[in-house]
Amino acid sequence: MHELSIAMGIVRIAENETAKANGNNVDLIELEIGTLAGIEFDALDFVWPSAVKGTILENAEKRITKVNGKAKCNDCNIVFQLDDIFDHCPQCGSYSKMIIKGKELIVKSLEVS
Repeated sequence: MHELSIAMGIVRIAENETAKANGNNVDLIELEIGTLAGIEFDALDFVWPSAVKGTILENAEKRITKVNGKAKCNDCNIVFQLDDIFDHCPQCGSYSKMIIKGKELIVKSLEVS
């Protein structure tokens, strides 16, 4: 379950950014996570309490914005929604594509006090 290491990485980012802002506590953390990022959202929610226990994120509200997958076909150039990384182009059937959105894992913002 790599979601625990991801959550711990998010804690490190929050700690570093909070120290830069001379803060002591994080009230809110906003994340953007793509549906193609290989992260199981339920598993992340499950490990979150353990990962943040005793850290500046322990009492923070966590908000996650899911970013849906989007790709551009390399053969016919249309842009289409991508629900799975292995999906083909709905227009020409090609599997050759460039992923435009959906692989993000971003700490979008922290509200620090």
